[in-house]
Amino acid sequence: MTSRRLRAFKRWMASQGIQYSDALEFTDSCGDGIAVKALCDLREGDVVATIPKLACLTVKTSSACSIIEEAGLGGYLGLSVALMYERSLGENSNWAGYLQLLPNKELLPLLWSLEDVDQFLRGTELHKTVKEDKTLMFEDWKENIVPLMMSAPLMFSPEFFGVEQYFSVRSLISSRSFEIDDFHGFGMVPLADLFNHKTNAEDVHFTLVSSDVESDNSTSDLNDVHAYDEESKCWNSPPDKEEPDSLLTELNNAYDTDSNSSELGGDPTTLEMIMVKNVKAGNEVFNTYGLLGNAALLHRYGFTEADNPYDIVNIDLKLVTDWSSSRFSRRYSRARVSLWRKLEYCGCGSEDTEYFEISYDGEPQTELLILIYIMLLPEVAFNHFDMTTSVSGNYSGVMLYQKGNTIWVEDSKLSRDVLLTKDVRRALVSLAHMRESLYGSRCLEKDVEMVCSIRDRKLYHSWMLCESERMILKKLRAYAAVAGQSSRTGRPSSLRKHR
Repeated sequence: MTSRRLRAFKRWMASQGIQYSDALEFTDSCGDGIAVKALCDLREGDVVATIPKLACLTVKTSSACSIIEEAGLGGYLGLSVALMYERSLGENSNWAGYLQLLPNKELLPLLWSLEDVDQFLRGTELHKTVKEDKTLMFEDWKENIVPLMMSAPLMFSPEFFGVEQYFSVRSLISSRSFEIDDFHGFGMVPLADLFNHKTNAEDVHFTLVSSDVESDNSTSDLNDVHAYDEESKCWNSPPDKEEPDSLLTELNNAYDTDSNSSELGGDPTTLEMIMVKNVKAGNEVFNTYGLLGNAALLHRYGFTEADNPYDIVNIDLKLVTDWSSSRFSRRYSRARVSLWRKLEYCGCGSEDTEYFEISYDGEPQTELLILIYIMLLPEVAFNHFDMTTSVSGNYSGVMLYQKGNTIWVEDSKLSRDVLLTKDVRRALVSLAHMRESLYGSRCLEKDVEMVCSIRDRKLYHSWMLCESERMILKKLRAYAAVAGQSSRTGRPSSLRKHR
């Protein structure tokens, strides 16, 4: 039986010209949210939803558009004000039927207390990131939203524009918004945000279709094939025609007026949801939010996936230098890093937050192997390497030291095998142990059954993230144990060099 809020949402969609195939079924399970299922077999190429851009909640379509633009607020910040403002209007909002379907907030780490962040995310890829996010977003609110509340307290009441409300809408925008086009920018796309994510299992795709296509014919057929882009989710049989609300009437008139067409983008288009895979009747229809690891999924959407092939673990450059300094002097370590940089190698990120990626299979980034190799060179070989590069000015390779002899190998011919000496492999194991020690004692395999039986999403997904990262570190140790003995590492490296 359809829930009351779903019935209200369907009526609202009909009033906005949003259409969806009657082959779709929306199921509302309070705790787990709404899912979209196929009532009958869906085929690749079926158009299952059309959504007018004007039905999307963006800065441009919001009732507060002029105020937001006058304040110079754009991007996620401007959309946050638009969403908070429409919420403050209640039933008077043009999006009331849509907003009542949304949760008050999504349980993203952004909304966790600092105590919970420290407890549940310690050692993971998200720990530092989430704390930085919370600080930056609080500053955004204080510098941009507070002045709005002070300038017009009746319009921007603390009840709807306070810091808690700001963080709540940011969680919704992070997990539900889409980039619509250059004119509208990011926005909330009703219906498209109902489809759940599944990695590498995209059933439906979000795309733009020019409005000069005869929409009456295409929406009734629902089988047109269109080129597709990358994003969103869903639609139903043609609704009864109703008069759009005053704002949409005004915007439609603007689109139809030549003098205003350039101001409003001049490209009235429709968003479409198109099947990119066959789906059997009774199965859920999934969208994909991208090829994301569990850290990114938890950060942006509040969930994780078991056996996610896009998981990675990062090993900070600082962890590497700490390891080196525990064996050698800090001066020694700085000199080795300096030569590595002179050869124009680098990790990921910036110099302030530089790190190396360990893949889902436990394979380390080649730049890490080169750095460790240089750090472990005997002093004589290191000095010869450093002097040779300084004199020749040739920085496009690595000088290998084998059985007392040195040999220069160009980047294009460099393979992992020659870098994975016995000492380098031992170093990888040590780094894996050091990286894993950051988690403390909270990620224990014996807790699996206990955690899986708890319906606490925060506890469960933070544990899943921790365990998936620990599994990669376990694979890194296994990789180090057999590295150099298999041809799989003999391929040329793909190196990340400074430009």
